[in-house]
Amino acid sequence: MEPVFNHPWDLSEADAIELQKTLAKKVIQNDQLNEITYIAGIDVAYSEHNDTLVAAIVILEACSLKIVETVVVEDVVHFPYIPGLFSFRELPPVVKAFKKLTIIPDLVVCDGQGRAHPRRCGLASHLGVLFDIPTIGCGKTNLLGEYAEPDRTRGSYSPLLSDDEIIGNVLRTQDSIKPIYVSIGHRISLATAREWILKLSPRYRLPETTRQADQLVRESIGDLDLCFEFIKRAGMLGPFVFFFYMYF
Repeated sequence: MEPVFNHPWDLSEADAIELQKTLAKKVIQNDQLNEITYIAGIDVAYSEHNDTLVAAIVILEACSLKIVETVVVEDVVHFPYIPGLFSFRELPPVVKAFKKLTIIPDLVVCDGQGRAHPRRCGLASHLGVLFDIPTIGCGKTNLLGEYAEPDRTRGSYSPLLSDDEIIGNVLRTQDSIKPIYVSIGHRISLATAREWILKLSPRYRLPETTRQADQLVRESIGDLDLCFEFIKRAGMLGPFVFFFYMYF
């Protein structure tokens, strides 16, 4: 799967902000969906020891929510930590992972924001425009906007507002559980995005796409960190092993 829109990633903060403004104008906020057979979840995790990050994509069968494909890509962070510009840190390995997919998803759920973003172009919108694919932003925490707490029953929601504009929905996916933050990514309406997130969350607070991608990326980064610790400790023990071998 190849992107239809390409741009450099090694941008200054000012240039990255301008690019977000340009991409935001390309976001389609109505339903342009084909039949939904496969749904992708994506997540990214960072190493505790170095500049490594890992991106994971999990493809689920829409009707059963069973995993049919997974891709994991390891990369190095090339963009600084700047709030509002996370997509420039996290999307490069995600794009590489998408290029490895053999199953093309009909919908992508991102662990992050779409239009619920200061420049209306969070990671979900950025990714959606790059591949011209329907995407949904589904965040665990609120990045921007004000809202009234939705009712405590599953399916209840309230508008997420910024400057009197509805930029997302605050959705309760399970009774009496903290809500999540749903926004348009690309080629989908807010109502349809909300409906799909609810369908994808039959048992837990987070949609299965996010849960499965999060689990995979945590396992992958955990394995890398374990290897790093082993190599680090082996390096520390090396001189002692040499000394013992030479003199005892």
